[in-house]
Amino acid sequence: MFRILEVTTLAPAIRRYVVQAPLVAPKRQAGHFVIVRVAEGGERIPLTIVEGDPARGTITLIVQAVGKTTRQMAMLRAGDGLADVLGPLGNPTPIARHGALACIGGGVGTAEVLPIARALRAAGNTVHSIIGARSRDLIILEREMSRCSDSLAVTTDDGTCGRSGLVTGPLQELIEAGRLDAVYAIGPLPIMRAVADLTRAPRILTWVSLNALMVHGTGMCGGCRVMVGGEMKFACVDGPEFDAHAVDFDELIRRSRMYGDLERVADERFRGACARGSVA
Repeated sequence: MFRILEVTTLAPAIRRYVVQAPLVAPKRQAGHFVIVRVAEGGERIPLTIVEGDPARGTITLIVQAVGKTTRQMAMLRAGDGLADVLGPLGNPTPIARHGALACIGGGVGTAEVLPIARALRAAGNTVHSIIGARSRDLIILEREMSRCSDSLAVTTDDGTCGRSGLVTGPLQELIEAGRLDAVYAIGPLPIMRAVADLTRAPRILTWVSLNALMVHGTGMCGGCRVMVGGEMKFACVDGPEFDAHAVDFDELIRRSRMYGDLERVADERFRGACARGSVA
């Protein structure tokens, strides 16, 4: 059992968890993730490690409740425990001194790009960060991103915070100003595809982190397979970061919707059980 020490609400349905994981914390690097089981017999879900504190033996996870398992996790409080936390998994983010770069976080992807932005700034880069969400109440970690960035642009779909529109707006301006040597983007698949489309023609090195369907996280099941440069890769062991210009986003988006109906049924049943007070 991995004890939860702190739970903080960042936005509606988005929570920060500080979890005891003394064997994971000292080895974690930017880009690493863990596979979590909330309860015995539950499904395994991949969650990016946002922060690690080797001295305390803790890791920080930020999770948005969007389906059965993440809703189940949202019900936990400080003092509760997670059945399993396996990691750190995946490859660390490729960190290099590029010069000037953009770190882009869409939605809860901001939590995943935060440790990357910190590492890139520490490596001596000029970091222009762009974060976005549907509305003001879903913008997270604005202060933290500002502290590790030379500039920060905030966008919302409805214009209730920062600029109205998508993260691609400020990105296009940086590209036109000739101010970018690399881009790191994490968020919904359509957003990462749009970023890749913008940076392809000017040939700006672009990394995306692929949160593909994942079960084991160790390359055994093949559930997270993606096509990159015409070759099959596994997001868990070959990634999670890949060259955005080589990723087949159309195929990846199709695969991400494979279990949509089953996920909706599981979520509806769980909500119904919660309403009846019969959740185990």
